[in-house]
Amino acid sequence: MNRHFHHRNLPHLLLYAREALMAHFRPILNQAGVTEQQWRVLRTLSDLEPMEPNQIAASCQILRPSLTRMLLGMEQAGLIQRERSSADQRRQDISLTPKGRKLIERMRPLVDRRYENLEKTVGKDRLERLYRDIDAAIELVKREPPAV
Repeated sequence: MNRHFHHRNLPHLLLYAREALMAHFRPILNQAGVTEQQWRVLRTLSDLEPMEPNQIAASCQILRPSLTRMLLGMEQAGLIQRERSSADQRRQDISLTPKGRKLIERMRPLVDRRYENLEKTVGKDRLERLYRDIDAAIELVKREPPAV
């Protein structure tokens, strides 16, 4: 009897790749005093603000209860602000404060330098191909309903 699976464990491989990459970015995050999850929120808001909490949770892959606590801490630290949506007073818009934008601007050159090093190590063409392939795979997998 064959006890081996026919395919490599892709979710595990992607987690391993994430950890290998994050090892290069964690020192920057630690120096700035932000967690990986906070950085995902800050970076996402810097590109797409304002956003509603449910949009942030989906975009940053953070569970809603965890995000609620995190946003409270980020608000208390002066990195984000909440405002009632002008379109619907029941909703909140989350955006960066000037302090949050200043932190992003301070971190941007360090993060960009890490990506430049990554391009040198992996190769620009391979990295661009990786981005395209991952984006395409995500879109194709999202079309297929999860097995029950």
